[in-house]
Amino acid sequence: MFILKIKNNKIIMINQNPFSNLKQDAPSALVVFLVALPLCLGIALASGAPLFSGLIAGIVGGLIVAPLSGSPLGVSGPAAGLAVIVYGAIEELGAYPTFLAAVIVAGIVQVLLGMLKAGVIGYYFPSSVIKGMLSGIGIIIFLKQIPHAFGYDADPEGDFAFIQQDGHNTFSELKYMMEAVSPSAIMIAGLGLIILILWERPWMKKLSFTNIIQGPLVAVVTGILLKLYFDGKAGWELNGEHLVSIPVTEGLNGFLGQFTTPDFSAFLNPAIYTIGITMAVVASLETLLCVEATDKLDPYKRVTPTNRELLAQGTGNVISGLIGGLPITQVIVRSSANIQSGGRTKAAATLHGGLLLISAFAIPAVLNLIPLAALAAILLVVGYKLAKPSMIIGMWKKGRGEFIPFAVTVVGIVLTDLLMGIALGLVVAIVSILWDNFKVPYKFNIRKYKTGEPIRIQFSEVVSFLNKASIQQTLNTIPQKSKVILDASQTLRMHPDAQEIIEEFQINAVTKDIEVELVGFEATISETPLEDFEEKVLKKPRIKTRKVSKLFKSK
Repeated sequence: MFILKIKNNKIIMINQNPFSNLKQDAPSALVVFLVALPLCLGIALASGAPLFSGLIAGIVGGLIVAPLSGSPLGVSGPAAGLAVIVYGAIEELGAYPTFLAAVIVAGIVQVLLGMLKAGVIGYYFPSSVIKGMLSGIGIIIFLKQIPHAFGYDADPEGDFAFIQQDGHNTFSELKYMMEAVSPSAIMIAGLGLIILILWERPWMKKLSFTNIIQGPLVAVVTGILLKLYFDGKAGWELNGEHLVSIPVTEGLNGFLGQFTTPDFSAFLNPAIYTIGITMAVVASLETLLCVEATDKLDPYKRVTPTNRELLAQGTGNVISGLIGGLPITQVIVRSSANIQSGGRTKAAATLHGGLLLISAFAIPAVLNLIPLAALAAILLVVGYKLAKPSMIIGMWKKGRGEFIPFAVTVVGIVLTDLLMGIALGLVVAIVSILWDNFKVPYKFNIRKYKTGEPIRIQFSEVVSFLNKASIQQTLNTIPQKSKVILDASQTLRMHPDAQEIIEEFQINAVTKDIEVELVGFEATISETPLEDFEEKVLKKPRIKTRKVSKLFKSK
């Protein structure tokens, strides 16, 4: 199957067959792997779960969820947004194998949601909130990586909440990092940034080897070489918390021993169902938000089938729970890294899962040489691209109605967490919609009214209950002894609440000596019994009733 993309006024055909794009997908998978590795471990640490459980979730997200999903660029794995819920659930249930039963329940609930077509919820998130989510996450990633770039690694990777596990917050962490600056970490992060920026230059992209060897890989290898060079040099050594930390085992049995099975007797515990449903709802919302955001970032503007995504996520969570992994969602950090690195199909996400599995089994000792400062350089670039100033300026130019929900979402994510920030943005967006419906198109300016002129109020194609306030306010301002024409000739659908207001106005208009004429209401106004309506209205001599009588007799 082919899709089209217009670039430089030329139509480019893209084959969506995963095996036809390995030249782009394989290098992208490597970058996503480097981004996902510390995040999987950091989220597991932040969740109070075994470190290997984060890797299991990342592996399942790549090898199971990606092939089942309809998202060409989305990458799934353990999510920071669930870390607090997971941490509290493990403490409440008392044991990690018991918690795994709740993960399975969450997966089953997600499968049911997909079968019930609940994925349509994702289409109701305003664009301003989605773009605010992207910018907010970009800013928080950037701020959270600065301490790691300076060599201050007290807070684990993957902790994206404002109030951190180390007792500090996002901004106070920037102060405390100055007390533990590492010159070697700064050098590694600085060189990494220089390499990544150079790799993006047009003249650099013309060199053939840059299409094969990705800048992030060069930055990581440079970081490892510098780390080895600094070993044994006082004040320059990097070890322990400054490096990636994957559990190292010997042989296949040792590796398989890190997988955990759930406690199946826990299914008799009612608490796991409450926790499972909670995780399913939160994970589904986070996934749907990420799907919307990923589709907006997709240069080929493909649309992900959201119900299929819920089915894929649910299947992944059932399998993750069965083998000892954390709950899974689609994750915007990894997905955006995939897009920024040139990924084209779901092969990139699948390959990243394979790389996690192979590296965790075959070369954990090598991965444990990677400085977090080198990975911080990669994430700093990812964060900047998500929160480009051009996006913020573009939202400002769209006007207050778009910018305010966008800004509230960004600030909410930075100062609280992902889900709270999105919730705040949604509330503001809904209030903005209500306010827009309260204003024009039904406004009547009484100060410009000239006595004797008829007042025409024309309704739009769809009049919803959200228009009640504006209709009521407009009708209340119509002066006495005037003529008003209520024109619904262009209206396709009118909510019963709006119809009721118009019917009540017709009755009340008699007391104000207002002449009312209805136009085009035959297909919109509610079924009011003729007898009741005529008893209230037709016996009143001052109101024009010819139109109304004709209306109801025709029914």
